[in-house]
Amino acid sequence: MKQPISITTIASISPLGNSSESIWNNYKNNSHCIVEKNGVLISELSKNLKTEIENLKASESKYKSLDNSVLFAIYTSRKAIEKANWNASDNFGINIGSSRGATQLFETYHEDFLKNNKAKTLSSPTTTLGNISSWVAHDLKTKGPEISHSITCSTALHAMLNGIAWINSGMCKKFLVGGSEAPLTPFTIAQMQALKIYANNKCHSEPVEESFPCRALDTSKKENTMVLGEAAASLCLEQGETPNALASIIGIGYATELLEHNASLSANAICFQDSMRMALGNTNPDDVDIIITHTPGTIKGDIAEYNAIKKIFCNKAPSLTNNKWKLGHSLGASGLLSVEMAVLMLQHQEFISVPFFEEKRPKKITKILVNAVGFGGNAVSILLSLPNTKN
Repeated sequence: MKQPISITTIASISPLGNSSESIWNNYKNNSHCIVEKNGVLISELSKNLKTEIENLKASESKYKSLDNSVLFAIYTSRKAIEKANWNASDNFGINIGSSRGATQLFETYHEDFLKNNKAKTLSSPTTTLGNISSWVAHDLKTKGPEISHSITCSTALHAMLNGIAWINSGMCKKFLVGGSEAPLTPFTIAQMQALKIYANNKCHSEPVEESFPCRALDTSKKENTMVLGEAAASLCLEQGETPNALASIIGIGYATELLEHNASLSANAICFQDSMRMALGNTNPDDVDIIITHTPGTIKGDIAEYNAIKKIFCNKAPSLTNNKWKLGHSLGASGLLSVEMAVLMLQHQEFISVPFFEEKRPKKITKILVNAVGFGGNAVSILLSLPNTKN
């Protein structure tokens, strides 16, 4: 890192809520947000939050044709820049990505095409990945650079890397970054089921609300237990150490490993070893207090990341935690939800554990490493710390 980058605000919408207070309170209990719907396990927004998104959709005629992935991003971006006191005249950059993009809208348009052999007028512009950041820029009326991309499940953390690179280049002083995902559609869920990585509710003898269907971080599980969830998060990055910083980014790492299979990592997740090593830089591994793992609830993925952590930290790993057991895997948005969890733990100086994973509690909370990886072995690691003024 040439210089520290400050996270000045973060806003999200997820099954945990949409305010830092409600999200923190939901993290502090051992209940999860996973439900069964039409025989499938999912994690969805509450009725109240769905109503807020519908109100946003109805607020402007142009928004009626937008997919939820775009609406989620607009919603969180508004909240983020409002809390940061950014103005459109700042011409800040925007990079909000998605693994799947406009899934529901694309499926609807394609179904209509198969019936009528004719595409709807807006089927192309409303289903492209670039659609997300461009609509956010339209809504916020900024003239800075706007970028959308998909790097599967590490998308949101790659957006952070990109924002940091723009700031370090001197081309921008501020960058809005994030990830948005609305994946609870029949075809998206069917794709995960086809890979044999999705949780099967029939394997659980207890009712969903009384068990933990997604066993993220449980390296002893005998079946894959990934569950999809819908969510979006946006955060504001600013150059240097700002007085209003929630956390400082002091290390970044990234790596891609050669594919052995389209959806798998190597047994010891070489990409994670490389990304964590790069993020640590000159930081003593013993100074890292917590790692928020990517671990999506799959057998091979969870074990591979766990093995990588043991390799880098020489079997003296920091305290490990995860949030996918609670709110599911929001694919391209998931990394930023982990960053939000890290920021909340830094702010409150309290460790949030996984109820079925026996883990030591950290003696202090000053540095947290956040991991994310996607199909294809695209790993990212971000090292966060308390701002210097709070250390």
